[in-house]
Amino acid sequence: MLAGCLLVANCLGAGSLSFVNAAPARAQAEAPVPYSAVRALNLARNTAVQTNGGLGLYRPDKCMFETASAGNKCLISSTSDGYLFRFLGGAPGWQQLNLAASVETEIRISSDGSTVLGIDYNGAPR
Repeated sequence: MLAGCLLVANCLGAGSLSFVNAAPARAQAEAPVPYSAVRALNLARNTAVQTNGGLGLYRPDKCMFETASAGNKCLISSTSDGYLFRFLGGAPGWQQLNLAASVETEIRISSDGSTVLGIDYNGAPR
């Protein structure tokens, strides 16, 4: 790094080098995700996997493997009472093969992300 820029060497010909300035990467301005949200997402996902027979039989929606930020479509609400997740799932490969989901799960997790407060629904997609 030199003066905030990355120097990249390019070979132009026999024995000659040129250096090109590359602009520094900009970080996206997103609020950090609280540890409790990450923990809650992991607990909700793992509970659904166990409830539905394990990874050999069931895979939750890919949104349950993403960040627990407010933009996650599986995170329905996040309040002082806890986290509410609602997501689809199905047999391994269901999303990659564009198959219909076979299970919908709605699960509540404590606000610290450590406890399952309840599985409100786990059945056929509504």
